[in-house]
Amino acid sequence: MSDYRMAIIPVTVFQQNCTVMWHTGTKRAVIVDPGGEVGRILDLLETQELQVETILLTHGHLDHAGGAEATRGVINEAYERLGWARVPVLGPDERDAPLLAQIEAQSARMGLQGLVNVVPDRYLTEGEVIETIGLSFEVFHCPGHSPGHVVFVEKTARMAFVGDVLFKGSVGRTDFDYGDPAALISSIKDKLLPLGDDIRFICGHGDGSSFGAERVGNPFLQG
Repeated sequence: MSDYRMAIIPVTVFQQNCTVMWHTGTKRAVIVDPGGEVGRILDLLETQELQVETILLTHGHLDHAGGAEATRGVINEAYERLGWARVPVLGPDERDAPLLAQIEAQSARMGLQGLVNVVPDRYLTEGEVIETIGLSFEVFHCPGHSPGHVVFVEKTARMAFVGDVLFKGSVGRTDFDYGDPAALISSIKDKLLPLGDDIRFICGHGDGSSFGAERVGNPFLQG
């Protein structure tokens, strides 16, 4: 991973970890969960002289996907003038489509501005592999926090983007109408932890951790 860098930009009042990851040689980048404050994301791209290949969404909540449409639009408008390939928004699983369609209504109820609905270029399904910036991200469907939540795992680099499934010392909320606590814990225990204790992850909020540290010390995963 010495050829790669990452920048985490906590966005919106929810301080959601939007992550930009890029190859230092080619300057090609992937954006994970551009939830808002698009100007800050674009400023980083300009400062680092990055060319975005892909935008990935872990799930459909407004703080993770509310800035995706604007980010895609601004980037593709610029890339069209340069003759560069369009940047797609990929994910989450199609079962989160209703959440992506409710971003504007939900943000209005919460008094938030600048977050808009988004329709991905393509929804993702479990087992797919997203090839981008020289890395291979395997898609795992991990419901519970939301019906269509996905996790992106790069097995060679031993790292993952887990969204709001797993946190350092905690797990994702399941107190929504569509939440499923049993499915969430099963997603973590049956799909993620078996991938290896050494896999480190970036989560949707707060500090990251490793699967091993959470397997041993996360109180929600004991028993």
